[in-house]
Amino acid sequence: MRPIPAFGLVLPARVRFGRGAALDAVPEIARLGTRIALVHGQSTARAAPLISALAAAGATVLPLSCPAEPTLDMLEAALAEARTHRPDSVVAIGGGAALDLGKALAALLPADRPPLDHLEVVGQGLPLSADPLPFVAIPTTAGTGSEATRNAVIGVPAHRRKVSLRDDRLVSRLAVIDPALTDGAPREVTLASGLDALTQVIEPYLSARATPFTNALCHDAIPRGLAALAALGAGENPAARDTMAYVAHVSGIALTNAGLGAVHGLAGVLGGETGEAHGVICGRLLPHVLMANRAACIGDALRTDRFGHIEHWCRETLGCGIAGMEGWAAARGLAPPDQRLAPEALADIATRSAASSSMKANPVALSAATLAGVLSDAGWG
Repeated sequence: MRPIPAFGLVLPARVRFGRGAALDAVPEIARLGTRIALVHGQSTARAAPLISALAAAGATVLPLSCPAEPTLDMLEAALAEARTHRPDSVVAIGGGAALDLGKALAALLPADRPPLDHLEVVGQGLPLSADPLPFVAIPTTAGTGSEATRNAVIGVPAHRRKVSLRDDRLVSRLAVIDPALTDGAPREVTLASGLDALTQVIEPYLSARATPFTNALCHDAIPRGLAALAALGAGENPAARDTMAYVAHVSGIALTNAGLGAVHGLAGVLGGETGEAHGVICGRLLPHVLMANRAACIGDALRTDRFGHIEHWCRETLGCGIAGMEGWAAARGLAPPDQRLAPEALADIATRSAASSSMKANPVALSAATLAGVLSDAGWG
């Protein structure tokens, strides 16, 4: 019998899951304060009913747009605007970008230092000097699981990196997962966000920091997510939408408590370098990182067994093994990279990626040469 290692858990304070949960949560959200800064995506279409319902409940709402993955400049501009509103709480409704910006706002509105001081890698990575404002996260895509994580990803173009603002207190006060908000999402968004969610349950399952708790979640979620993504590839499917929303939420819990791996270690640097969408990058990298890790883990009985599970689940749900995932995703619209990078650029990205926090949880240390080979095999070489 394997001993159970010591571990801790970081989880949202409260979770509401189910169709209609967003509007059902309005009274609970309103109890957190009557002055609300509300971050939404580029369009207000999915946020509008919530804004109206909060106003009807007596809240004064400041809408803030997050039209793209947040950068340091976007964060500083949003902080300046939100401070004039003096919010009691922050609500974010949208994809992972909107949730990350909302989470960063909630963390930094009470702070007395500039944002860069709290960012990892390119800043000082300082802990927050004050508790964040209450934060409510309502995802409209089934991908990042950001409503359950303790970090907000911020792009810093001057350093060509996407880095994290990280603190246990960033985890949402209330996570509302309403799968109906994901209905009708464009095919390419569904595919990219779904591949991100899958990556975020697969990497923790193989992680060097995996726990019995995260293993149980991931062992159940991986085949569910694969089957749901395959079903959504064939057309709109409410039951599959529900499943992907659940898997995405589980992925946030899993990565927060077990870490990620080389896919995300590479994706943070590669996204900052190329500007490509995070989920698309993860979808391209996943099969190649899995194959590199599997080759490097020969002799590790535990992880060999888990790679076997993943291979079986892929064949059962997608009709192909790990090596065929790239072709499966491409056939469903996952585009190849827009640009090819010179060998020296690939080597530089691999070297910088090795220093990322995600890479520390990879099941085995991969050399810079191996990581550069993964990038090349995935289409950037």
